[in-house]
Amino acid sequence: MTGTAGRVQLVRDGTLARLGPAGDIDGVGGTAPDGLFAHDARHLSRWQLRVAGAAPVTLRPAEEDPAGASSVSVLTPPGTREAPPAYTVFRDQSVTGGSLTERLTFVSNLPEPVTAELELTADADFADLFELRADRRTYERQGAEHSARPVHGGVRFDHRRDDWHARTVVECAPAPDSVRETPDGGTARTLRWRLSLEPHGRTELRLIVHARPHAPVPPVPREQARARQTPGPGASDLDRAFDQGMTDLDLLTVHAAGVDGEDLAVPAAGSPWFLTLFGRDSLLTSHFLLPYAPETAAATLSALAATQGQTYDGFRGEQPGRIVHEVRKGELAHFRQIPYGRYYGTVDATPLFLVLLHAHQETTGDRTLAARLERHARRAVDWMLTDGGLQERGYLVYTPDPGGLLNQNWKDSPGSICFADGTVAEGPLAVSEVQGYAYDALLRTARLARDVWDDEDYARRLDDLAAGLRERFLRDFWMPEAGFPALALDGAGRQADALGSDAGHLLWSGILDEERARVTGRRLLQPDFFSGWAVRTLASGQTPYHPLSYHRGSAWPHDNALIALGLARYGLGDEVRALADGLAAAAARCGYRLPEVFAGYGRTDAPAPVPYPHSCSPQAWAAATPAALRTALGQM
Repeated sequence: MTGTAGRVQLVRDGTLARLGPAGDIDGVGGTAPDGLFAHDARHLSRWQLRVAGAAPVTLRPAEEDPAGASSVSVLTPPGTREAPPAYTVFRDQSVTGGSLTERLTFVSNLPEPVTAELELTADADFADLFELRADRRTYERQGAEHSARPVHGGVRFDHRRDDWHARTVVECAPAPDSVRETPDGGTARTLRWRLSLEPHGRTELRLIVHARPHAPVPPVPREQARARQTPGPGASDLDRAFDQGMTDLDLLTVHAAGVDGEDLAVPAAGSPWFLTLFGRDSLLTSHFLLPYAPETAAATLSALAATQGQTYDGFRGEQPGRIVHEVRKGELAHFRQIPYGRYYGTVDATPLFLVLLHAHQETTGDRTLAARLERHARRAVDWMLTDGGLQERGYLVYTPDPGGLLNQNWKDSPGSICFADGTVAEGPLAVSEVQGYAYDALLRTARLARDVWDDEDYARRLDDLAAGLRERFLRDFWMPEAGFPALALDGAGRQADALGSDAGHLLWSGILDEERARVTGRRLLQPDFFSGWAVRTLASGQTPYHPLSYHRGSAWPHDNALIALGLARYGLGDEVRALADGLAAAAARCGYRLPEVFAGYGRTDAPAPVPYPHSCSPQAWAAATPAALRTALGQM
């Protein structure tokens, strides 16, 4: 994918390379860092090619191939019209689990022998992703040691800190003629070659960069990856978006260990920041894929059961039975400088775990997984009732975490839960869509108890809890004057009355009665909500609305996927088709790859969706959105 400032992004098996137009890496940070990344660390921070003593001229910039894991650029030494370059360099780069492979093919343009002079400067700063992000502070790395030394056929970079050891190894064939320090000092090294070319001949230099994090990068079990489908002539925009989405999900597949230690392939949340298992993201992605790839749901459920909370740890929000929000394997997480090694700051992953567990059994007819994870499911219900707040407060609630996430629903940016006048709601917060998830989770787990676990008493108890939750919700969240559900209840029980897209999730979960569901569904397709591409996170015209805000006016494909499934549940066919048409048209104008989020501007404002500046792409639940739209349309 060609991204910010012409950079190309290659991703596969949890390994990411972000490269400049000529295939170089300059070591930038901020919102779009470049480099080679594995397990939340940058294993290449410089990778700069020089030919004939100068930066090459780019004839054709790096461009991602359709499979998304490789790119080719075409370069030459500087030349003029009267003295054109003596040779051309075809730079082919690709990533796979834990490595970047580069093949440089030198092709002579002259009828006599020529020597190609080549320099490659490489370095590895081993920066943690949380250091590189522009919104993160600088972290102390006391006692850390960096080193670089030549090895046979290349160079090796090492980073050590107490028990932490990460390494990057550059292997070259043929070996460089020399490996030297750079004038600016540090660990950067310049590798030099003189390559002989026969008249109109060619030669090749092959480079492999091995990223070796402290925790090894295990191979992804490829037999679980989705097969790519190719739409034929006349395929619709939705068909092509579906195909691109399945391809992207294959690229975003990462390794995880299951509840019994088995090797699994699970969907990471997205690139570049979230190439790891995420509770909410992986669960919803798997749910969208259920009719097409149910093995993804089985893998995700087992991986999340393996990381389910066991004890109380306030630093990372762990509580018994709670499903994890994200799993990180970087240096800062290892030394507990950030809480995200296993961070549990999510209010919705636990009910979504239960929803998917039953949906998998319902879709496949296979009871094995539901029986295997019975203990984990019961513990998840226990968390909802106790630490989650259902028994004490009547709703699933969360308290903002100043050391982690202030908001712990899917709209997890600061200020996203607000009143119509823009005032930020203060917690403990009960957000609307999560109550729908909890309602659905209780009903579905009751069915598992009845049909799989042979526990009728438990099933009746859960059914009663669900009925009580629904009764309270319709009383406390519905806003009669607006004819719409509140976004949340704040800590004082007041309705946060901003009109938000979360209401569409309530149709998906089924917590609304028929009349309110139909009113809500039709309201979401009115022009202040529906941009023509998608439903906005907040209806325009409200004080807090901003089309370039992350959660207060932008439009998210996965959010719309849940809305579409909810509309279909209540038979709102015209609304489903309008939403699917808008998203398919948006995908067609984005190369059929839906981004994580785009700006909230309307379809009449610009001929294509306006990009959101910091959007992840590819991103898992956006990639799975066309699958959900197919399902919703199929129910009409």
